Amino acid sequence: MKGRLDRVIAACCLLSRSEAQAALKAGRVTIDGVMTRDGSVKTDTEAQTVLLDGKRVAGDGFVYLMLYKPVGVLSATEDKKGETTALDLLPECYRRIGPGVVGRLDKDAEGLLLLTDNGDLNHRLTSPRHHADKTYLVTLDRPADESDEAAFAVPMDLGDFVTQPGSLKRLEEGRRCLVTIHEGKYHQIKRMFAARGKTVTALKRLSIGPLRLDESLMPGAWRPLTERERTEILKK
Repeated sequence: MKGRLDRVIAACCLLSRSEAQAALKAGRVTIDGVMTRDGSVKTDTEAQTVLLDGKRVAGDGFVYLMLYKPVGVLSATEDKKGETTALDLLPECYRRIGPGVVGRLDKDAEGLLLLTDNGDLNHRLTSPRHHADKTYLVTLDRPADESDEAAFAVPMDLGDFVTQPGSLKRLEEGRRCLVTIHEGKYHQIKRMFAARGKTVTALKRLSIGPLRLDESLMPGAWRPLTERERTEILKK
């Protein structure tokens, strides 16, 4: 990231501008091993080694978070009715930045949510023309069969739109399935199974593009993306 040192530190380290300036005044910041208290200095975290408290300051200035959304939480950043949203599960430092949710999940669904303030990435991952696969673990009221697998593999007319070809892999005699789709329209998977005469009783998103849910996370827990995850998701 390039720019004024105080702005770079604030963006990369999730600090307010005043907190970044206080860190500089306290002598906690070095550039290539040299301490500096001047926040107006221009810096480039790719070409220089900028450290805060001995830890490298890096990144593109955007926030990238993985959240395990629990059932009952809205895939939103705010709700006028006062219901719990994905953003409510984050610490204040992230709520202040206000990252957007990449691809909604129904209130009664759980699993992977990506939150970021990188609007371009959000658009790329949610636009059908970019073909960002989304994979879900689906539980049904009765088993899926071979005809369902065939139906999901071709476009399905749901009345108001026609789906792109997806995939369905049966697990545990068909009561649970792995479903991969591209669009992620409102209630899409529920509607696709309803068209096949089956009801979805549980839905969990496992992946968005190359990003997979960290199964060590408990529902409601979150973490920043690793450098590798961030690199892979930005390639999409």
